[in-house]
Amino acid sequence: MIRERVLNWLLPPAFGVLLLVFWEWAVAFYQIEPFRLPAPSAIGQAFLSDGPSLLGAALSTLQTTLLAFASAFVLGVGLAILFVQSRTLERALFPYAVILQVTPIVSIAPLISIWVGLDHADRAVLILATIVAFFPILSNTVLGLKSADRNLIALFHLYGASRWQVLTRLLLPSALPYLMAGVKIAGGLALIGAVVAEFAAGSGTATGLAFRIAEAGNRLQIAKMFVGLAMLSALGILIFAFFSALEARLLRRWHDSALG
Repeated sequence: MIRERVLNWLLPPAFGVLLLVFWEWAVAFYQIEPFRLPAPSAIGQAFLSDGPSLLGAALSTLQTTLLAFASAFVLGVGLAILFVQSRTLERALFPYAVILQVTPIVSIAPLISIWVGLDHADRAVLILATIVAFFPILSNTVLGLKSADRNLIALFHLYGASRWQVLTRLLLPSALPYLMAGVKIAGGLALIGAVVAEFAAGSGTATGLAFRIAEAGNRLQIAKMFVGLAMLSALGILIFAFFSALEARLLRRWHDSALG
């Protein structure tokens, strides 16, 4: 068992090292131009020279991502609770939530930018990222709240529990696994939404990492682009790892999905 766990930890970085070695060899052997595909060594040099400035942009993107996720969480959970409490409200509003989900943010980015003002690009990016991250939390929470054991609900009503007590002591705990699944999806989508929104709505004024990547691409600084992309991937991995650890901590004592 211990040996298997060690192999599981070592295989991904070992494969990554082999991939980098092959990449370095292939660029040198086939004499690929740096503006097409830079070697890992060139990307490392770009990280040393441009890393500090890109790190500041990455922190700006991370801040927008976290704010968008927090907004999506509050809106998604709040609306899910309202939908479960009122079927009429769910029938009236849920289709519009679906419309927001299926509408590409690139198509509505110019409209949001005009509404909030062209000099408030950061605000437009935040709104667009919130829209992207909102639906997974809403849909998963609604499903979780509706999946509570009907016999337990009847038992609560039998003992005279109020709607608030049923919600807080039965429905929300039962929905927690579904909510955490939505949270893990929404965390990544908030980052993706922030990046796409920076491209679509923040051109010329944004300070995020996506704008810096686009700027490097326009100047054919491909190695710098790879550094920015690596930072975005690292942010996504950190967000997913954090919510996965939070899910395990919240569910490990009672839910089958985390008992292992």
